[in-house]
Amino acid sequence: MKSEQSSIQKLKSILENIVMPDLEEVIDGIYQTIANGEEISLGEREELEELQEIHNECREILIEIESGEMEEEEAKELLAELIDIVQKD
Repeated sequence: MKSEQSSIQKLKSILENIVMPDLEEVIDGIYQTIANGEEISLGEREELEELQEIHNECREILIEIESGEMEEEEAKELLAELIDIVQKD
């Protein structure tokens, strides 16, 4: 039995515990600004759309993992992309 977590499980954990909550926090902040009656800039609107799109992509990946359709190699590639994105920020 492997004691090491699979790439699929690592990906799932990172998405559920880090990426999606962070996205939701920023999205909620933008919606709170709107709810307070403040106008948001075109840049903020574009950011909101982009963040929502990324959030949806994350949700689709989680669905693929939960359904057992995610391959280990695909999970490794997605993890590498995530790490690359995080390191650029």
